[in-house]
Amino acid sequence: MTTENQLAGYEISTDPNRLQIGAIHAFLSRSYWSSGIPLETTQAAIRNSLCLGVFYRDAQVGFARVVTDRATFAYLCDVYVLDEHRGRGLGTRLIQAVMAHPDLQGLRRLLLVTRDAHALYAQFGFGALGSPARFMEINRPDIYQTRAG
Repeated sequence: MTTENQLAGYEISTDPNRLQIGAIHAFLSRSYWSSGIPLETTQAAIRNSLCLGVFYRDAQVGFARVVTDRATFAYLCDVYVLDEHRGRGLGTRLIQAVMAHPDLQGLRRLLLVTRDAHALYAQFGFGALGSPARFMEINRPDIYQTRAG
């Protein structure tokens, strides 16, 4: 399903054909959470996720990816708006579009991890883990730097 929202010349779209993989990879490969991510990994992640792009004219200026079974669970990740397009409410609009997506309604659990955008996500009901002792993880923050090949 494609949804389009306009905000002063900006569009938010779920159309996978509009995604500019090179632009997404360029940002993610320099981000604190996926530094050095290989292009092939970015392509596979996008192919297997629900993705939303933010576009200004024909340029991709923002992105959000949701890993989900579309029935019970979703993990929101890889959210960004380019620095030169921040301060226009695009991050808020992007998360609104994510939360309104028909495939994400009625889920039992939505998760995300953020270093510095807690206030943004709190507007949409996200908060600290209710039972953090129940959660476990395998965390490999340097995997893209240490992986062979």
